[in-house]
Amino acid sequence: LDNDALNEKIQKGRQHSRFQPVRVKRDIDFPTLSALEERLYLLPGVSYDVESKRKYFGPIRASHLFGYCKEISDAQLTRLGQYYRQGDLIGSSGLEWSYETFLRGEKGFEFIAVNSKGQAIGPWENGTRDIDSKEGFDLILGIDAGTQAIAESLMAPYVGALVAMDPKDGSIIAMVSKPDFEPSIFSGVTPTGDWVRLNTDPAKPLFNRATMTRYPPGSTLKMLLALAALQEGVIDENYRITCGGGFRFGRRLFKDLHVHGSTGIIESIQKSCNVFYYQLVLKVGLEKWAAYARRFGFGSPSGIDMSEETAGLIPSGEYYDRVYGKGKWTQGFVVSLGIGQGEVGVSPLQMARYASALANGGIVYQPHAVLSIHSKRTHRLDAVDHPASTVNVDKRWMDMIREGMRRCVMEPGGTASLARIAGIQVAGKTGTAQNPHGEDHAWFVGFAPFEDPKIAVAVMVENQGYGGVKAAPLAGMVMEKYLFGEIRRGFKPQPAAKKDSTKIIAHVR
Repeated sequence: LDNDALNEKIQKGRQHSRFQPVRVKRDIDFPTLSALEERLYLLPGVSYDVESKRKYFGPIRASHLFGYCKEISDAQLTRLGQYYRQGDLIGSSGLEWSYETFLRGEKGFEFIAVNSKGQAIGPWENGTRDIDSKEGFDLILGIDAGTQAIAESLMAPYVGALVAMDPKDGSIIAMVSKPDFEPSIFSGVTPTGDWVRLNTDPAKPLFNRATMTRYPPGSTLKMLLALAALQEGVIDENYRITCGGGFRFGRRLFKDLHVHGSTGIIESIQKSCNVFYYQLVLKVGLEKWAAYARRFGFGSPSGIDMSEETAGLIPSGEYYDRVYGKGKWTQGFVVSLGIGQGEVGVSPLQMARYASALANGGIVYQPHAVLSIHSKRTHRLDAVDHPASTVNVDKRWMDMIREGMRRCVMEPGGTASLARIAGIQVAGKTGTAQNPHGEDHAWFVGFAPFEDPKIAVAVMVENQGYGGVKAAPLAGMVMEKYLFGEIRRGFKPQPAAKKDSTKIIAHVR
């Protein structure tokens, strides 16, 4: 540090507390520390301290899930009050941010006597007034390390996100956003070059695509519309249409990829018939469609116990009036919503919760990474409560929709055959989200085993075309790894770049 930089740090430190030590340098190497130790007698008022650092072990990275810490800013220091001081590390994203008060522990205090010049002369009252520091809590997570590791490896070549949940309680089994970052970069002093690189990279590696992006879901949203139509009595189980490969509305032709002929509800999901849903959304109506979307948690934050997330967008008549003007939009806007296109926007996390609710029969759990909080001082383990709601759909309708998803994966003519897992029944639905800026985005949502679901998955891969080709096999392999401990289909995932990783239990800094 030159004199100007040193004086600036000291002055900033004194603004907050003139009697607290001011940290002027972090991560001093051993030769520098040895030289300092030899000369401390010439440097009254100068001392050094030893602090703990994050150490990353194991096969996983989970950088967006765990998050990172960085040195507290002046604005945070002013806002957060007396606990922090200049130079402290504070959680800035992910679980590090949301559980900061649990992870940080409690500071200890050492009282030092000083002379009239403010120079330390020894412990005050022989240290009898000192206060010991207290360790923070451990967070016990629902993350399955093996599943997380394989998901990271599978997603490494792509830009996108994968979220896997336990449909029985909403706990996160795996969460991947690619590209990601090396978490150890933030465990000490972050080199300026690394910070600039991460912030200027056009691929945005610091951005959590699992929770903060908003994509059209494509055909993966068709099950929601079918459930709304059945539950509201708009159609019954015998309802059929004849698909001729397109649907004309006004002067516009809304196309399908195939001519499906006579198509019922189950086949419409299995074969992803667009014409079926172009017509159905007009029968159900915009407001009822939006209401059922909100029942599944779309259009609002999920409440996951980590850093920021998007609410997504579920358009309504009020929304279109506000954006386009009253009377200046048509039902043509609504037709596209029937196949998950248009102005509807969802996050991969929201889609994983949707898949989970379809898997368990209609319970919408709040997604969460933390199962319990453990105190090492008292050995007490406190479970964390998370709210849930229900979509209130009759079981017979839910069973019909689930059967369509099973056939989508398991039966000939289904669009998601690449998600199959040998020996069990898998249910799912592919989606291809139109992208005006390039190749379409590939989606898949699903769960397994069909009879007793233990994992629900949502995969979104940017600019990779059809969901059945790219997203479905990724989801199938992740589910296979979780259920059987290995991928048995002979697929070898592409190796990711060499990296450290973060352990499942996060300890106090």
